[in-house]
Formats: sequence, C-alpha cells, structure tokens
Amino acid sequence: MRIVFIGSVEFSLRALEKLVALDAEIVGVCTLQESKFNADHVDLRGFCEAHGIPSLYLDDINSIKTLTWIRGRSPDIIFCFGWSRLIKKDLLELPPLGIVGFHPSLLPANRGRHPLIWALVLGLKKTGSTFFFMNSVADSGDILSQKEISIDDQDNARTLYDKVIRAALIQMTELMPQLIAGTFQRTVQNENLSNVWRKRDRLDGQIDWRMSAQSIHNLVRGLSVPYAGAHFLLNGKEVKVLKTAVVLDVPNNVEPGKVLFRSCQGAVVKCGMDAISLLITEPELNETVGSYL
Repeated sequence: MRIVFIGSVEFSLRALEKLVALDAEIVGVCTLQESKFNADHVDLRGFCEAHGIPSLYLDDINSIKTLTWIRGRSPDIIFCFGWSRLIKKDLLELPPLGIVGFHPSLLPANRGRHPLIWALVLGLKKTGSTFFFMNSVADSGDILSQKEISIDDQDNARTLYDKVIRAALIQMTELMPQLIAGTFQRTVQNENLSNVWRKRDRLDGQIDWRMSAQSIHNLVRGLSVPYAGAHFLLNGKEVKVLKTAVVLDVPNNVEPGKVLFRSCQGAVVKCGMDAISLLITEPELNETVGSYL
C-alpha cells in the first residue's frame, strides 16, 4: 500500500516514525518548512532525508504543483496528520482509498480548532483520539478508529498531548493491517451529536481576575507548553502564567486581583471565586501583599 504523508507538527513526526517502524511503504511526504501559527511545528524533511523518503515543501496543499507531485507518487492512500488547511475536492479524490485524517477529540463532538486547548480550558474530563476518512467538511468523515482518553485534574497541554500521541500510535498499529487487507470498518458520524469549536485568538488567553480560580487554572493548563501560555497585563506589560494551583477557603469580601499573601511558591491572588497561586510566571512576580494585579 503506497502512502503519501502530509503533516507539519510534533504529532506528524511521531506518526511518521511509527509508519517507518511498521515498514509502511511511504512514497512521499508533504510538509512545511516553517509555520507562523503552529506552536508545535516540526519540519519533516530532516527525518525524510535520513530515511530516503522523497519530500516536498509547500504553502498550498491544493495547488497544481502539489497535486502533480502527489499524483506522480501514485499513492493508494494519503495520511494527513497535523495539517490545519482544508483539502479540496481534487486532492480528496486522488488516492483510491481516500485520505485518512486525525482529530484529537471524540468525534463527532468537538470538531474544529484547538481541540486539546479547548478541552482543558473548558474543564472536560475526557477527550479522544480519532482517525477518520476526510471529506469536504472538516472533521466530519466516516470514523475509522476512536479511543477515549481521560483528562485528569493535573493534566496540562503537554501531558494531554502525550496521552493523545500514545493512544494514536497504538491505533495506527491496529489500523495498518486492516487498511492493507481492506478489512477496516467505517462508522458514519452522527450529526446530531456534533459541535464545532472556533479558532481562539490572543484575548482568549488573557486572565481576568473576575474569573473563578478554577477557570483561570484551566486556562493556564490549556495554554501551557507547547502552546504560548496564559497571560495578564501588569502596568501595561505582559506577564505569562505557566503553572498555577487553586486555593480554597479564602475571604469572600476581597476584590478580585488583590494579592492575599505570598507563599514560598509565589503570590496568591483573589479571584471571582476562591484564589489562585501563581507558581510559575515569566517574568517572576515580586508584588507585595495587598497590591493589585
């Protein structure tokens, strides 16, 4: 089974490594040399050169140049793992078996952008790892394989990303023989259970002390490494918050944003409900007790 692989993020590299370990016939890889919007961007060319796999840098996945290059590889199937641009009809119809995509949620729930971040920010207790056949509507094609992934209270973007990778690589090991033998099963998504998450912007990552401490903690978890980090403004300058803890049993008659006390780990700030301990910030905070952030 001849495979063309499309990807440009950390998960793409891990999936490509797994395919090589499974002795898959990878006849070409499309990737990005750089990315301005993927915090976890990875250029796959170095890996391809080390393993003798032809590769193509591109900007437009749907261009005539790209289509010609992929068509010249004569793929039976295309894997598209870690690609944020929509694929159009000409490419979708090119490989006989179709294009297999990946989305880290329990499709049909939570389609759309930033699924790991939103899952943490919204305080969800579970998400998923889903392989599906791509069509003209993002994340809506028939499901090939899906595993549920629990989200623990202490999970952050890094640990959840790693959980998703581990689950997905196990699924790939199971899927490859099925795809080769033609024994895979397709499950149509139930549109009545679907929702679509929007693209986040910078203001979505800004802390408002009127939020509950749990909401701020979830925001920090969701935007931790490999993402940009939650932040607030202090005297017109941005402070990144990389790690927090919720503090309970604090006075209710204190305004949000006030530094209640300092521990050995950092400032404890009153929130709309409860308080938050700022364990790691950039730059480090030295605000006095009673001051306002």
